Amino acid sequence: MTDVGTDPRLEYAGRGMLLAWWAQQQPDRPAIISPHGTRTFAELNAKCNQLVRALRRRGVERGDSVALISGNLPEFSEVSFGTQRGGLRLTPVNWHLTGEEAGYVVDNCEAKALIADARHGEVAQVAAAAAPGVIVRLAIGGDVEGFESYEDALAVEDDSDLDDAESGTTMLYTSGTTGRPKGVNRPAAVRQVGMIAPIFGYVPGEDLNLCTGPLYHAAPLAFSHLIPLMSGVGIVTMERWDPEEALRLIQDHKVTHTHMVPTMFVQLLKLPPEVRDRYDISSLRHVLHGAAPCPVHVKRALIEWLGPVVFEYYAATEGTGTMVDSTTWLTRPGTVGKVVPDGQVKIGDEDGNELPRTEIGTVFLKAPDAGRFEYFKAKDKTDSAYRGDYYTLGDVGYMDEDGFLFLTDRSVDLIISGGVNIYPTEIDAVLLAHPKVADSATIGIPNDEWGEEVKSVVELAAGIEPSRDLEAELIEFARDRLAHFKCPKTIDFVDTLPRQDNGKIYRRLLRDMYRDSDPSK
Repeated sequence: MTDVGTDPRLEYAGRGMLLAWWAQQQPDRPAIISPHGTRTFAELNAKCNQLVRALRRRGVERGDSVALISGNLPEFSEVSFGTQRGGLRLTPVNWHLTGEEAGYVVDNCEAKALIADARHGEVAQVAAAAAPGVIVRLAIGGDVEGFESYEDALAVEDDSDLDDAESGTTMLYTSGTTGRPKGVNRPAAVRQVGMIAPIFGYVPGEDLNLCTGPLYHAAPLAFSHLIPLMSGVGIVTMERWDPEEALRLIQDHKVTHTHMVPTMFVQLLKLPPEVRDRYDISSLRHVLHGAAPCPVHVKRALIEWLGPVVFEYYAATEGTGTMVDSTTWLTRPGTVGKVVPDGQVKIGDEDGNELPRTEIGTVFLKAPDAGRFEYFKAKDKTDSAYRGDYYTLGDVGYMDEDGFLFLTDRSVDLIISGGVNIYPTEIDAVLLAHPKVADSATIGIPNDEWGEEVKSVVELAAGIEPSRDLEAELIEFARDRLAHFKCPKTIDFVDTLPRQDNGKIYRRLLRDMYRDSDPSK
């Protein structure tokens, strides 16, 4: 991809209009391919212009906030890129929330407009009622009481490019691990393109990116939506994750790029060999993953299957911290990449004091001189994330002698038993290597003597029945491979582990369930 900072795209990018540039270069090239319809670059660009004019007609101006409750529809992209050029602040809302939960987000982000997928109309109605600042309500793809038709509102507007476009921003909300979710102001999307897109090796007009996760999540939104489309590359969207369907889409559309999370890798590798062999996925050149530690044996198996096309990143709101390709990773299994430039990432204690190489501590990233992220209306939370020029996302890890970063866990997931730190992902990685285990989530549960004890909750492979003998077998399997103090004292079996809709296990729900129950059970 050509550097977005060179002419003639500099002027377009600065106004949030990079999509318009691509609409001129390749108007008939598919930008969106989804179960709910397609959009060419020209069609998507036109809808963005119409949306901004429709919102302005209804009193939504530069600097105002727009909330969006929608699945992976083409209209999601229209709202996302429309708000970018309208100088607006977009907050995508998790459509799995209750109406009251969504209402908190819509109200807290100070939304002036609420745009909702009609399939989530009941949630949208409750959310709108809880947010008195909302003056515009638009429903996509159907009737919702109290909402105007999105399609009708746009149809009457001019679709030509705006003369006064101005780059907007996106504000996503945390999952609310403690207390209410907090809004996180993110830098303009064009900055992400300039910093990150060149590493993808995109070929505009030829490549396609498969979006495997919900677009209201940060990683799918950036890596499978904003960055490819602003690089002139179309996207293929999934309504929900399904491992075999992903293989089919890659084959049928000759997908070249995708972003996944480690849980998806596990599910793909657990597919029967005859299912995996059924699909030609040789078009894949770039499989990107991050956001959670990936078990070494899982990633090694994935590389053996797909070839050296797997790339891993460690990133934050303001850009990437590290990146590692398959070849380098195989020389240092488990690393998320070398820290470049030196000092961009450091391992520190709770006060941010740097720790010696190989010592485990909190991972801190260096903040830019300008454009630091901040939690909306939560200065205390913002301040607590920073230690001088560095901030943390709550990750735990270490750096080896050569400057390669390794993640061990999230601090919120850390188990402290008898004063000793135990990292759940290390235990899950071992259990996942057992052929009878489909997935695993290890948590700490209350223990009167030790503070916490280790419990693993396991989802078994198809056809495997749970039993106390199997529990003993898995515990012994772990004890053969890990120090005994790390191993689960007990294992529970469940039909399905609670997952976020991006595929990650919702470990907090498990912790809450066990901590609210009698630990002796």
